[in-house]
Amino acid sequence: MSEVSDPLYKKALLRLAADATGAGALLAPDGAATRTNPACGDRVTMAVTLADGRIAALAHVTQGCLLTQASAAILGTAGPGLDAAALAKLEARVRAMLKDGAPPPLSAYAAFDGAAAHPGRHVCVLLPLQALREALDAAKPSGERA
Repeated sequence: MSEVSDPLYKKALLRLAADATGAGALLAPDGAATRTNPACGDRVTMAVTLADGRIAALAHVTQGCLLTQASAAILGTAGPGLDAAALAKLEARVRAMLKDGAPPPLSAYAAFDGAAAHPGRHVCVLLPLQALREALDAAKPSGERA
């Protein structure tokens, strides 16, 4: 079988999505958020636990295209340890990579180089970042939960 010729469905993206790092649920998340893309039906829920204002653990349930699944899997690896400011910076850098051709903020995001030419698909890559940001914004450390 030959290399997939469509830049939106290359092997690196297929591997990321198949690995599905972080897929699943957390038993007692400090915060969670769901984002959907009404244009295509992609849906991702991110859940987090916090330690000292940083993501200690995250899990995601992703029902969507390859781009959304791969982006969520990257966050499964890169998300723990981030605080709100670092996550906002990562999201801004991914957005700049897609829109302006800026370098990828993490090497794994280089797999999305084919998505840059398809503005309608940018939301697929950004959806997990947005859900994670909202989960982090909504999170309350376990001692503060009612």
